[in-house]
Amino acid sequence: MLIFKSKHFGARAIATSILCLGMAASVSAHATESADTKIKRAMSAAPASISAKATIMDTDGTILRQGSNEWTCLPGVMLIPGDKHPMCNDDPWMKWMAAAAAGAAFSTDVVGTSYMLQGDALVNNDDPTATDPNDGGVWVQEGPHLMMLYPTKEMYANLPRDPDAGGPYVMWDNTPMVHVMVPIAARDN
Repeated sequence: MLIFKSKHFGARAIATSILCLGMAASVSAHATESADTKIKRAMSAAPASISAKATIMDTDGTILRQGSNEWTCLPGVMLIPGDKHPMCNDDPWMKWMAAAAAGAAFSTDVVGTSYMLQGDALVNNDDPTATDPNDGGVWVQEGPHLMMLYPTKEMYANLPRDPDAGGPYVMWDNTPMVHVMVPIAARDN
């Protein structure tokens, strides 16, 4: 079991890990886009007070722009090849991304935050490995939202698991990738 707890596991180490895991396949979907286009989209994931000074990392782990704060913004979700839903992650979320890419367990001793102000891809709320929206599962394509990681299950125990319950809800409960979705605007669907 691999658990990321090091406070010194930075964006460059994560980028290297992702490259070693074969995440470079997603670069072909973005190969025709300029670095400026990717940077602009990545920065749209969070408030400018965060994204203006964030490191911008492409979905293949390439650093497009070095930042000066503790945030990393991406032009798409690196776990979904070709995805163009940008996100800005703090350090715990970058560790979460590396664990998810490796299929490894994850835990944190601090709260983690990720911004996705441009919305997200269609995903199964219960099963992060599901790929068929017609499988009978609960599928959701969230609009602008935050995602939160918590150190203990007790911290989100009373939140609903139903994305249609209204307000924050738990996604991927009973998996190592559990997190809380916090919608901040209505979904398009």
